Amino acid sequence: MRRFLGRLRARVKAYLRPEPYRIRPGQHQVPSEVTPLTDDEQAIVDAFHKLYYDQRVKNRETVLLSWYGHRVEKCPFDIWTYQEIIFDTKPDLIVECGTRFGGGALYLASLLDLRGGPGQVVTIDITPMRHQPKHPRIEYIVGSSSDPAVFARVKAQAAGKRTMVILDSDHSAKQVAAELKLWPEIVTPGCYLIIDDADQGGHPVIPEFGPGPTEALDEWYPTQKEFVIDPSRERFMLSLNPRGYLKRVS
Repeated sequence: MRRFLGRLRARVKAYLRPEPYRIRPGQHQVPSEVTPLTDDEQAIVDAFHKLYYDQRVKNRETVLLSWYGHRVEKCPFDIWTYQEIIFDTKPDLIVECGTRFGGGALYLASLLDLRGGPGQVVTIDITPMRHQPKHPRIEYIVGSSSDPAVFARVKAQAAGKRTMVILDSDHSAKQVAAELKLWPEIVTPGCYLIIDDADQGGHPVIPEFGPGPTEALDEWYPTQKEFVIDPSRERFMLSLNPRGYLKRVS
């Protein structure tokens, strides 16, 4: 009886703790809703965003990221969000359109290692670069991510697999629009299509870039019903992918 009462008291005490302490380890979920910023708050974020980008361009060694010695040209808040998405959605295949130095692909492969089980990264670029990292989960494809033949090859690999896609190649509106005609098809319901660097073209950085990912997104998004923009993935405020986290819902 004493042992039973002791367990009962412990359960009541645990139940009365604040909500965060009742979450079992390894089961924490990110909030599904976020409070929108006021206009003044957004102006502050945009000003810092421009400062961050300027430093990234002018003083690359200051803000340049790396993952185990390989360059990663992304924002720390965004790659943190990547790992939350991978934990939440558990993709078997991650398609990265735009390889560059390969640090992003290595980061994604490392996350799959941490998760354990099956998982592969297919990364596509028109230009093979020296010293890209080797990893058993990474497959490099040399070609254009807007080439239907390349898409068909990856689509065959994606058959029966939970698949997410990251668009991070040439950021011109023309290229992103071409990718949006192909890659959303293989994203699994519940998984994400991520449009990287949607901040270019004046959203809010480098307006002189001209039409970019945001313009392509604005043209494509109203024509479909399978994806919704997920603002909860921008809750850290600074993201190089504004409105670029799209969850497939059907």
